[in-house]
This record gives sequence, C-alpha cells and structure tokens, in this order.
Amino acid sequence: MTEVGRPSTSTVRLAVVAVAVAASVAAAAGIGVRSTRGAQVGVDEPQYLLSAMSLAADGDLDIADELAAQAWRPFHESELPQQTRLLPDGRRVSPHDPLLALLLVPSVIAAEAVGVATWVAVKLALALLAGLLAGLLTWTAVRRLDVGVPAAAGVVGVFALSAPLAVYGNQIYPELPAALAVTVAIAALTQGGGHPPPNRYRIPTTSGQWGAQPVAGGWSRGAVWAMTAAVIALPWLSVKYAPVAATLAAIGLTRRWRAGQRGSAAGMAITLVAAGCVFAVVHLVVYTGLTPYAAGDHFTSGQLTVAGTAPDFVGRSQRLLGLLVDREFGLAAWQPAWLLMLPAVVWLLPSRHPQWPVLIAPLAVGWLNATFVALTMHGYWFPGRQLVVVLPAAVLAVAVWAQQWRPARAVVAALGGLGISSYGWLVVAGLRGRITWVTDFWLVADPWYQTWSALLPAYQRPTWLAWLAHALWLLAAVMVAAWSWRRGAIRSSR
Repeated sequence: MTEVGRPSTSTVRLAVVAVAVAASVAAAAGIGVRSTRGAQVGVDEPQYLLSAMSLAADGDLDIADELAAQAWRPFHESELPQQTRLLPDGRRVSPHDPLLALLLVPSVIAAEAVGVATWVAVKLALALLAGLLAGLLTWTAVRRLDVGVPAAAGVVGVFALSAPLAVYGNQIYPELPAALAVTVAIAALTQGGGHPPPNRYRIPTTSGQWGAQPVAGGWSRGAVWAMTAAVIALPWLSVKYAPVAATLAAIGLTRRWRAGQRGSAAGMAITLVAAGCVFAVVHLVVYTGLTPYAAGDHFTSGQLTVAGTAPDFVGRSQRLLGLLVDREFGLAAWQPAWLLMLPAVVWLLPSRHPQWPVLIAPLAVGWLNATFVALTMHGYWFPGRQLVVVLPAAVLAVAVWAQQWRPARAVVAALGGLGISSYGWLVVAGLRGRITWVTDFWLVADPWYQTWSALLPAYQRPTWLAWLAHALWLLAAVMVAAWSWRRGAIRSSR
C-alpha cells in the first residue's frame, strides 16, 4: 500500500486484469450451451444476429433478404418465429433497438474473414465485454469507492463468475453491454466523489475509515463525456433502459449544477436533448414509430402493449421480492450471494456514504422497471434478464459494504462459492446436452440448487406453500433490512 492507504497502480492493474480474464473465460465457457432444444441461438438472439449480418453485408437494418435466404439456418435448426411485420416500403426490420447489432458488426466481418461460425465469433466478443465489465467494476470499486483490492476483486469475481452476469456474457442480448454502459456512468459520476456540500459527506482517508476531507466536485472532461455517452447509449441498446438512463442523467446534471459547474451542466443537458431528438427521428424513419416495437408483429394494439394490454400492477408487486428469491427465476436461486445486496443497499442509506445516490438510484429504478413495467418475470430467457443492466450498482454496493464490515467478506466468499459452483453445473450440463439456457435450465442436477431452491417461493405454482414461503422471506428481508439500517446509522454517528 502506498501513502494514505491506497494500493499501488501495479496492484490494481493486476487485480483488474485477473478478474477480467477470469470473467471472460467463465462467460466463454458457456458459448456451446444451446439456447433451446431447437436452436443453438434462439428466442430474440437471432433477431440481433440477423440485424448485425445485414449491417455487415448491406449497410442497413432491413433483414428481409436474410429472412428470405434463411440465413438463420446455421444457428437455428427449427423454424424461426416471425417477429417483424412488412413495412409499407417493403422492408422488414427487427423490432429491437440497433446499437447491439452495430456493435456486433466487426465480429461478423471477422468471422467471415477467418472462417469461423458467425454466432461463435459474436458470442466470443460478448464474452470479452463480460471481462471488460468485470475489470471496470473492480477498478471502480478500488479507485472510485475506496474499496480494498482483496475485497473488490473478491466481490466482483464472485458475481462475474456466476449467473446471471456470466450467462449473459455469452448471450446475444443487449443486457451485458447495457450493464457496461451503466458501469461507465457510475465510474464517471463517482470521480472526485461528487458534490462537496453538505459537510457530512466525507471520503475515507484509510480503508474502512471516514476522514474529514470534503468530497471534491470536479470532473475531468473525459468523465463528463463518458457519462454522457453512456447515458445516450442505453436507450439505443434498448428503449427499456430509458428510465435508468434518465436517472443517471439526472444525477449527473444535479451534481454539475450544485457544484457550480453550470456551463458543463447546460452543455450536458443540450447534448442529451439533441441525442433524444436524433433517437426519435431515426426511430420514426427506420421503425415507423418512437420505439422499435412499431416494426414488430406482436404489438398490433400499440407499442405500449409491450408492457401488457391490461397490466395488474398490484399482482406484479410480488416481483419486488420474487425477482430476488423466485425458485426458478430469482437471482438468489442461482447465486445466493445476491441476497447480500439487501443489507448492503440498506446500510448505504444511513451510513452517509457520499456515493449512495449513484449506487442506489439506478438500482432502484431498474428494479421497479422490472417489477411493474416488464411484461413478466417468468419469460423465455435465463433468470435476471430485466435486472442485468443495474446489477453493477448492486455489485459495487456489496463491495463497499464488505469493505466496511469485515464479516461480510467471509459471507460473500461462502455464498459466492456456491453460486460459482451452480454456474459450473449449468455449463457442464448444457455442453452435455442435458439442459439449455432457456427452456429447462432448472432441471440441472446440481445438488446445491435442487436442495436450496426447495426453500424458495415457487411463484409459477402459487399454492399456499408458495405464499407461506413468500411471507417468511418477506419477514426475513424486513428483519435483515432493519438490522443493516441500524448498523449503518451506528457507522455514520462515529
């Protein structure tokens, strides 16, 4: 450790590289697992891949010729479900936002150049992004949030080497790139710690100790542009990320304004408004609507029906807990260390940590979006899809909490090891053809998952036992939250 207890650059670099490489390898290990029984690349994945192939070959998003030529046959043996509608000008455009397809174009071109299957090259590129995400999370925890290198590498490693981050590191979906964009925004927002007043905001002078220095308010020009670019990128990856993007933008603009950098705030606001106008115009021209859903054949009653034709918001409220503890689709079912996000997030609130808004606000908005806006929690995908975009905030919250409360590190290691083992079981079973990522992953013969999941609520089978389990888990969550709040309050009073 160098002066002020900060780790050396070489130590941080080694940790970042080690975690990044491990995460990429873990994600790449699952590339050979089939999406469904009838497709190596299935559900929405072919739509993104066909769009990338069209951009590489024709320079446009019209996949009519790819559909006519059945360009999907090498990776989708069964008949490809139709998602597009014939537009008035004769085009067929996939009803998904275009940025992921654009990002995949170099992989498509490289695959053709070296003779590798296109879907393999694309998934390898996403596995590399998974490593980049893990490395950036480690760096952000250490350099922006003053987490020690062992705690940062350990916490990030546990989550990066398990579901759902490792799984979506080999799925052709915008979830992993969106999580990377959110992490870039968090890293930029936390440069210098944010806004100086009020005086109660402090930064740690040594590991685990709050010092007396006021938090700095300045950002570098690079940080401003990085945050702005990340916010702009999110809706282009998927319009469903717009609430998270708006939350990050609001935090950034508020901090710039309150720090007296009003010119910077105004410039950022103008840039974001201009980007929004470009988004609207491009979507109206390409998709014939403000969202890509206008080009789909599933939304004949209107683009907003993507959230349901008659949503039951009271019924959906069970997802507030279910997204975490559902027997098949809960985060904790496949990586029990995700349970620790609850005490970590609650601890941040009364602890007066200077970065709590940056970590908690996007996580809360993303969680509420997955709860009340998403059509279903139990979809045709691997668990956690709606939450991956904001899970970096949860990972960093757990890292900060583990740095401040030493026993948490042992708990992270114990629970995290079980989750990493479960991912290993999934990969091995998938490579042997026993399960797929989408249709039957819950049948994996993992003894830990089959035992542990029996304690979780089965919301897909809402019997009295499921509701009893729901009540017990809700009670446990309230008790843990109360305990963690008290610890955070004690910490802030020291």
